Amino acid sequence: MPLIVRDATLEDAADILAIYNYAAVNTTAVWTDGPADLASRRAWMGARQQAGYPVLVAMKGRDVVGFASFGDFRPFPGYRHTVENSVYVGERHHRLGVGRCLMTTLIERATALDKHAMIAGIEAANAASIALHASLGFAEVGRMPEVGCKFGRWLDLVFMQKQLAGGVRP
Repeated sequence: MPLIVRDATLEDAADILAIYNYAAVNTTAVWTDGPADLASRRAWMGARQQAGYPVLVAMKGRDVVGFASFGDFRPFPGYRHTVENSVYVGERHHRLGVGRCLMTTLIERATALDKHAMIAGIEAANAASIALHASLGFAEVGRMPEVGCKFGRWLDLVFMQKQLAGGVRP
């Protein structure tokens, strides 16, 4: 069955929530202490879309198997040409190219919006996400030891960055 990446709609919010909550409860990909609710995911989607930023879903048949988006890296005007990505893949669909398809489309969308750089903040032990980003041209640009905690342990944060081909000038 082919994989299709498309813009998310509010009807996808429950599927996005299920993928997000699995990561939030079971992994260190999300540094929260519990699951989110549907209202918060809908609000997150609305805020991204209102800002002109994509929320994408990856579909296999009728099933949402992953989602991705980007938002402002920091809330100050000097960072307006830099975005930070988020990509999540359903637990049964890891290592099947879903993340790569989502990220490729996300990079294209950021470039079309004349963004200059894309940042990824990844928990240092998440080797799969680090490898995915590196394979797409992201380079590690920083490592912050013990800046987060979850599951009773300290977590390190790796920042990766990709310069985009957008035509924006400073």
